[in-house]
Amino acid sequence: MIRITDQIALQDWEMTESFIRASGPGGQNVNKVATAVELRFEAERSPALAPAVKSRLKRLAGRRWTKDGAIILQCDETRSQQRNREIVRERLAELVRKALVAPKRRIATKPTRGSVRRRLDAKKQRGELKATRGKIDPD
Repeated sequence: MIRITDQIALQDWEMTESFIRASGPGGQNVNKVATAVELRFEAERSPALAPAVKSRLKRLAGRRWTKDGAIILQCDETRSQQRNREIVRERLAELVRKALVAPKRRIATKPTRGSVRRRLDAKKQRGELKATRGKIDPD
């Protein structure tokens, strides 16, 4: 079980972990031991998350969100399987914490009448300055 907040906890049945061989350098150890962790979290079926949180989580997860509503996270940073498990679980918890924060609604505002007038006056002044430029008549 992963505790996100005091009210929200992700149960073990919602997650499946599989261990795979890590890529990259590591000598003989990399060929013998499956240290990389692939965590699959069934986000769409999770009863702990509200629908609004699920939609934000889908947007945050991006390519890691599968068609059947699961999030797949991988970690092969360390040579220790246990440490990779901890890292990937912390990443999942951080992703869910980010999704819990609802974005502020933007309140549309209008510019003040004075600011509109000042902007138009400045444009007019600049236009007049540019109008005075040009070729000088030889007369």
